[in-house]
Amino acid sequence: MKRAQGFTLIELMIVVAVIAILAALAYSIYTEQLRKSRRSEARQVLADLSLKQEKYRVDHSTYGTISDIGGAGTSSYYTISLTTASNTATGYTFTAVPTGDQLQDDCGTLTLRMVSGNVEKLPTTSGCW
Repeated sequence: MKRAQGFTLIELMIVVAVIAILAALAYSIYTEQLRKSRRSEARQVLADLSLKQEKYRVDHSTYGTISDIGGAGTSSYYTISLTTASNTATGYTFTAVPTGDQLQDDCGTLTLRMVSGNVEKLPTTSGCW
């Protein structure tokens, strides 16, 4: 008599479980990389705005407002703004506040602050800047 060939139900369930575990790990790594790339986009927008501020200050005695430097810049996952209270002749503060899925990012709000020629990037957590 011939013996039946194939897989048992237990063997198939083990394969499905292993695939599910690998998929869960891959998905979490993928979403973290997405957040990291979105954070990089926001950092680039902040750097561009900082350059615009410096260009504006070359011709003026103070740093400009958002409308003076040509807009706040755009980011799909961050709200970019200039803190007007900190916008003076010697400094300014730009912030990028996460929105949507980016709220789960460990770095949270990104801040680029210029005070008397010194640039401060917050948070100072490793990997955020």
